[in-house]
Amino acid sequence: MTIAVDFDGTIVEHEYPKIGREKPFATETLKMLIADHHRLILWSVREGELLEEAIQWCRDRGVEFYAVNKDFPEEQGTDNNQYFSRKVKADLFIDDRNIGGLPDWGTIYHMINENKTYQDYIMERRGEYTKPDNINRKKRWWQF
Repeated sequence: MTIAVDFDGTIVEHEYPKIGREKPFATETLKMLIADHHRLILWSVREGELLEEAIQWCRDRGVEFYAVNKDFPEEQGTDNNQYFSRKVKADLFIDDRNIGGLPDWGTIYHMINENKTYQDYIMERRGEYTKPDNINRKKRWWQF
């Protein structure tokens, strides 16, 4: 799965243009996602030196992104800009600005690992979640 991850407010506390303190378990979770063979894209509004600082901050903590502000590493920026911010193609976006806010990183990992929505996770915590019947059902050639 390709996962786009915001930096400020998501991996670290929001103190832009400075780099804030790391959110609890953010880099550990990102390393686990990489180990699970997900492609992580750093998706940030940072540019130039500020972006390089964020990339290096992550690298120093063992998080190496598949790409930065682009869909794949070889994609070329415009006007000799190495990194450019635009909408990337990802299966999932982890961002503090989503509706409902940012769950903790442990919850994020379990949601991705168990293929659950945030609603599924909340219902499970309340004891209301039941696994849909069709989740593990084997597909037949005549079913679409």
